[in-house]
Amino acid sequence: MTMPFPGGIDANANATLIFSLVAAVIYAFTLGASPTLARSAAKTLAVAMLAVLAALQGGPPLLVAALALSALGDAFLSREGEKAFLAGLASFLVAHIVYVVLFLRGGSGMQLLGAEPWHGAIGLVMTVFAVVMLAALWRRVGPGLRVPIAVYVVAILVMGLSALTTSNVWVIAGALLFMASDGLLATEKFLVAAISPHRAWMRLAVWVLYYAAQLVITLGFLSS
Repeated sequence: MTMPFPGGIDANANATLIFSLVAAVIYAFTLGASPTLARSAAKTLAVAMLAVLAALQGGPPLLVAALALSALGDAFLSREGEKAFLAGLASFLVAHIVYVVLFLRGGSGMQLLGAEPWHGAIGLVMTVFAVVMLAALWRRVGPGLRVPIAVYVVAILVMGLSALTTSNVWVIAGALLFMASDGLLATEKFLVAAISPHRAWMRLAVWVLYYAAQLVITLGFLSS
């Protein structure tokens, strides 16, 4: 079996990647269950192991930091309550800021609007998406959540746009998946009725898109 990193299945890098994938699958199968320590551990370990993988492979320290912060955010968001939600939001906010710095540093001198035409087109789609999402959320969330959510939306938009300054297609794809995941998460949490039959598949889609985003970004940097 061909492995993404040198060595067999028992090589440290490949074993860590498999560990991450297994944790992600386990969490996917427990999405409908009540919050438990085991469920939180599976969600946290999925991305935490990507941080370990990045460190093992000598990836950029900023990548390791962004993944570690994301894993911390996953730990908070695996619990219930507004305090846990805000703590998770704060963790991901810092993670996005770290990603912005990482993407800008890893850029190849390409300018967002001066690169290939599709870069500008994607940037426009990202901006419209963020504005529409913020407008929809502003009317539905309580006053206490409006500012934190607005700051977060701006942060993820900047993260997406900063990915477009790189020439790494995997990083750009990961940023798009990240934005799609966050948009779907916000829709499921704030815009869809609590009894909607769509919430189950939306939660699964959020997790699949999110984990895929982190995985693609990680492999994009480690393979470049």
